[in-house]
Amino acid sequence: MKGIEFTPEHPPDELADLAALAEAEGFEAAFASSHYFNRDPFVTLSRMAAATEEIRLGPGVVNPYESHPATLAARVATVAEVSDGRALLGLGAGDRSALAALGIDRDRPLRRVLETMDVVRDLWQGKTVSREGTFEVREASLNTPSAAIPVYVGAQGPDMLRMAAKHADGVLVNASHPDDLAWAEERLEEGRAERGRDGEFEALSWASVSVAEDRDDAREAARPPVAFIAADVAEPVLERHGIAGEDARSVGEALEAGEFSTAFERVTPAMLDAFSIAGTPREVEERFEAVLEHVDGIVVGSPLGPDLGRGVELAGEALARATRD
Repeated sequence: MKGIEFTPEHPPDELADLAALAEAEGFEAAFASSHYFNRDPFVTLSRMAAATEEIRLGPGVVNPYESHPATLAARVATVAEVSDGRALLGLGAGDRSALAALGIDRDRPLRRVLETMDVVRDLWQGKTVSREGTFEVREASLNTPSAAIPVYVGAQGPDMLRMAAKHADGVLVNASHPDDLAWAEERLEEGRAERGRDGEFEALSWASVSVAEDRDDAREAARPPVAFIAADVAEPVLERHGIAGEDARSVGEALEAGEFSTAFERVTPAMLDAFSIAGTPREVEERFEAVLEHVDGIVVGSPLGPDLGRGVELAGEALARATRD
């Protein structure tokens, strides 16, 4: 899959135009990211659906803490309805720092994501669901048409990666560096070995990408998303890239305090290299080629570049070159 992520820090109509551009550039799926401080991703997706004809659409990555899983199921089913069946769901545990700002404890994330996946699938099939676990559902059902919607799990740690390969339709590996993806590939194979679900499984790199003709401009634009990634990375990943734990923690502390500018300034060159694909079109193309040695496709994640429209075009062209036979 050739996918792209749009962040609703921009107006929905602007992102709808960019989704149409992405479709023209050959992207096959477009995700609207979900953070409490941005515009609503589902409103944005409805605008994107009206502006496009073929590209698949879904939230990415939405978590089952801010919203009840049954509510998420209804929202995604609505996207399926207004897009004539083009919906997909990017589901994950959410950013720890963003949830902390809302006073939400991200407890038992693997179990909650798995239980959410089971419940939304049953609801989309028209079933009445009751369940007690990390959340409760009592005789819940949806007043929406039945829908077959693929679920892609956002994952980074070993347990979530294995669970995704065992139970989901696909995985969005929160990594953009070949070394991290090689490690993730091994964890996914462990999960595939226990897979009992029918259907194909697709592994995608969810990569923070920033591309521009000017390398410095591209790397500067990558600071905000890299800050959120670095703040939530496990210690072994930091060690793999030679990044000091205290440097990453200082970024996370600033984010949790709502000091976003400070957090972005604390992003180091090593973090940019490890947690983003940022540079000129040629540099980005070469990195795409290295990434595709380990996954089936790439979701070109935010920020795209200092100029959004040009970023969509340049990223689309680089990805097309990297995937040519």
